[in-house]
Amino acid sequence: MEWERVRAKFKQVWGYDDFRPPQGEIIANLLDRKDCLIILATGGGKSICFQLPALLQYGLTLVVSPLVALMEDQVQDLKKRSLPAATIHSNLSKNDRWEVLKDFFRLRLLYLSPETLFSPPVWERLCHPKLRIAGIMLDEAHCLVQWGDTFRPDYRRLGVLRPALLKQKMDNHPPIPVAAFTATADPSVQRELISCLNLQKPHIILTSPYRGHLALHIEICWSDKGRKDRSVKYIKEKKGQVGLVYVRTRKDSEELAEWFTSQGFKCLSYHGGMIPKERRQIEQDWLSGKCQFVVCTSAFGVGINNPETRWVLHFQSPLTIAEYVQEVGRAGRDGRPAHALMLVSEPTGLLDNTDRSRYNFFLDQQRKTIQRAKLILPRLPLKGTHEEVMRIDREGAIALGLLHRSGKLIWHDPFNYEILPGNHTLPDLDETATQQMQAFITTKRCRWSFLMEVFGFIEEAKTTKCGICDNCLKTKK
Repeated sequence: MEWERVRAKFKQVWGYDDFRPPQGEIIANLLDRKDCLIILATGGGKSICFQLPALLQYGLTLVVSPLVALMEDQVQDLKKRSLPAATIHSNLSKNDRWEVLKDFFRLRLLYLSPETLFSPPVWERLCHPKLRIAGIMLDEAHCLVQWGDTFRPDYRRLGVLRPALLKQKMDNHPPIPVAAFTATADPSVQRELISCLNLQKPHIILTSPYRGHLALHIEICWSDKGRKDRSVKYIKEKKGQVGLVYVRTRKDSEELAEWFTSQGFKCLSYHGGMIPKERRQIEQDWLSGKCQFVVCTSAFGVGINNPETRWVLHFQSPLTIAEYVQEVGRAGRDGRPAHALMLVSEPTGLLDNTDRSRYNFFLDQQRKTIQRAKLILPRLPLKGTHEEVMRIDREGAIALGLLHRSGKLIWHDPFNYEILPGNHTLPDLDETATQQMQAFITTKRCRWSFLMEVFGFIEEAKTTKCGICDNCLKTKK
């Protein structure tokens, strides 16, 4: 395809004269139908990299996405540009879903979750012999590893999606590229993505997470009151600048937003349990400046770009570094100075054990999930179907996902599996990610240097000193 045509379409739709590195390289590889693994920092313009090729090619590009809010935001933006895009998810009415199903031959981009993709009505439509599939794009691909074992096991069936679709198509169907996009994937996650998705000689682009204009700070709070007092002081210091306050649960989002409002702040609560219309209104109120900040869970911010965001406050620490980097990445997307503050409980837990209790609660929930899967395992046929397993136990899919992760199960297609001969025991909970987060909280070195090492930029990490994180500032003093 002529590159001038590609740039002309880019300017026509998005209004930019040229791409930011490495956007052009990614787009060229997808147009050449090559598999890709893209680790591009938050705010790097990942969406355009798969949206533009989809518009330039004949056929339907599938965008597998983890969150309804993210899907709706991207589709809403594409529709504003009069582009043929749609989403299917569980919150749509039966009539709305049917309207999208009827439009498959007209659409260029279809956003859906793994669960929806493998639902009978959607799968049947995707398998139509004359429906050309132009590509399979996995957005926020780290979720496959983060959630694919104990929360969203359907992610682990995506590796056989491409051959299963091609089997249903006419002989002259062109190759289907598969691409994984994320801002946060350390070397082990990268390997898992390539393996699980069966990427074929993927073109890999890795960009450093380092953002020298974003100051990362962590402070200890000795009580719940101290945490709230420090939050109020921090936000007042920002003098009306736009920001985000992250918490870990829906309940905390609602209660803390109510408390901040009682302190005279203009803020709103946001979490994944809200209806789409309500979430859209909150996003617009924040983007338009009607409220200074949103008290939110991790459901907020993914795919939402507000270059005016100057600060991010973690009222509670995330469980993993991947979550942390995703969330602080909402600040300073315009390249100007920005600040991120995380508040943590005192390390002994004697005076304030809220962080430790929260960590233990989430880990206990995951352990219980794995334990239930271990009890289900003896009841599973060595060869069977996903549907059959779900009839045996609604959580049987988690057992299949854990077996697949440990290399003890293969999927012949998205619906038929085989448990391999040998030891069928399931692995215990891997706490590496949470331990890594604790190490980040307590480290005395430059925080950006620590993060770069985690994400595989070992040599760069050795020479990085941002000069603006709390540890660097202490060293200067």
